[in-house]
Amino acid sequence: MTAKDTGTEQLIKDTAKRLFFAEGKIHATTQEIADAAGVNRTLVNYYFRSRDALFDQVFNEAQEKVVKILDGVMESERPFKEKIANLIDVFLKEAMHFPYREIFIITQMNRNDVIDAKRARVKKVNAFLEEIQQEMDKGNIKKMNPRHFCMNLFSLMAYPLITAPLYKILYDMQDDEYNILMEERKQLIFEFIFP
Repeated sequence: MTAKDTGTEQLIKDTAKRLFFAEGKIHATTQEIADAAGVNRTLVNYYFRSRDALFDQVFNEAQEKVVKILDGVMESERPFKEKIANLIDVFLKEAMHFPYREIFIITQMNRNDVIDAKRARVKKVNAFLEEIQQEMDKGNIKKMNPRHFCMNLFSLMAYPLITAPLYKILYDMQDDEYNILMEERKQLIFEFIFP
């Protein structure tokens, strides 16, 4: 049996990621992925056997990357304010490049039985929640349930990117103008949390 061409396999995955994460074509067909990659649909099936197998592989890689990025920020030894500033910067940078990645991950999580796998993350999340609670106890941030703090923070970051197509129309903005707006938003979010 001949060895598979990993360059073609990677091209197909990278194309699928671009379609799913950057362009929001979460339900792209195998044919659409093949066309965008400039390959025959048969090659997509050769490397991934099925559309679901390709989706699963892209999902797993995306999830691992997001977890690695967030863990690197949340587990850092930086002071809390610096950690949150870095989280805002890193999250928005990634989300501006791949605005639909989180939607894809959530959609796939609802489709697959991966909720149990997420339970393994509870210990790490709880450690971050404890750190948030300590900052609240010190009076550095407004007191609330630490879970609300996290939900608020990620909502402030993610929502404007998920709804970008709508806002670009309503505000009559081009991509580059909207990206400038999102860059400005980093500081606004930080100042909202730490007035």
